[in-house]
Amino acid sequence: QVHLAQSGGGSVSTGGSLTLSCQAAESPASAGCFAWFRERPGRWREELAAISKDDSQTWYASIVQDRFNISQTRTENTVMVSLEMNTLEPRDTAIYYCAARPDSCTDFWWHFRKYSSWGPGTQVTVSS
Repeated sequence: QVHLAQSGGGSVSTGGSLTLSCQAAESPASAGCFAWFRERPGRWREELAAISKDDSQTWYASIVQDRFNISQTRTENTVMVSLEMNTLEPRDTAIYYCAARPDSCTDFWWHFRKYSSWGPGTQVTVSS
C-alpha cells in the first residue's frame, strides 16, 4: 500500500477556488493510478477525477469536468497529486479523499472499490 497524506481544503464562498494536495510516500512507485473522491452529506462516495502515474492521462466525472483539474508532480521518491477546484458551489461541500491503486486507471477508474490506499480525508465547505 501507499501512504497518502492530504493537505488543503477549508472554507470558501460560492465561486471561489481551492486546491487539494495529496502526497504519496512509502513506495509510490507501486501505485499506477491516483484519484480523488468525495462524500457529500447523506450521499455515497463519488468519483471526481483520476490520473495515470506513468503518462498523466486524466479522467473526470461529468459533474466536475469543466471546473476541476487533476495534476501530478513527481520526484525521485514521492508523487504529489493535486486537485484544483474552481467555481465552487455549495453542492461541492463534502469530505474529499485521495486514493491510489496499483493497476491502471483504465480499468473502471471511477469505481472506489478498485483503490487500495486512501488518504484521511479533508473537509471542503462552500458557503452561499
